[in-house]
Amino acid sequence: MAGKKYAEALKQIDRTKTYPYAEAVALAKKCSTCKFDATVEVSYDLNVDPRQADQNIRGAMVLPNGTGRTQRVLVITQGEKENEAKEAGADFVGGQDMIDKISGGWMDFDVIVASPDMMGKLGRLGKILGPRGLMPNPKTGTVTNNIKDAVTEIKKGKVTYRVDKDGNMNCILGKVSFTDDQLAENYKALYDQITRIRPSSIKGAFIKSITVSTTMGPGVKVTIE
Repeated sequence: MAGKKYAEALKQIDRTKTYPYAEAVALAKKCSTCKFDATVEVSYDLNVDPRQADQNIRGAMVLPNGTGRTQRVLVITQGEKENEAKEAGADFVGGQDMIDKISGGWMDFDVIVASPDMMGKLGRLGKILGPRGLMPNPKTGTVTNNIKDAVTEIKKGKVTYRVDKDGNMNCILGKVSFTDDQLAENYKALYDQITRIRPSSIKGAFIKSITVSTTMGPGVKVTIE
């Protein structure tokens, strides 16, 4: 049945053309094949070489309409910062005790925020957290002394973006239950951010292609502005 639904959805997309972004996100949403509230994502194919430091693009931003996802936030800190984290709405707060839990296989969280003084201890879990994209990083605002703002932004709908070794970058835009305008607004905000941080060393086109899709749904090519 899933294969049949996908085939039917694919018929609604002209594979030979690109669509203006507002039309593309609306079409991707329309072509969702899931019974549940699927996630809408955007994929960039960038003309970058991540081996070059200035082209290893990574960052974070709060989308205008959030992501529609509830992020479970773990804060690794100590002292007064623990109370700050709890008051900001962190789901889990602790120091060495939480690091020990992760070492033991506990992974019931989506994002880690850490104060700088804890990174020496947390850094030892690089082999566990690194491959999952969970290691806190100053570039994404997850290594900070301003715990309150970091947790608040994540809860509001902060997304992280990071180019992979092949120059591809995927990011959440929202949910199928969002309105077309909400998804389009999120898309434009992220697009503006990505174009704003174009490395000066890039020659020629920066963005090679952009595709929007839903969980298990077909991709829709977006016109590059």
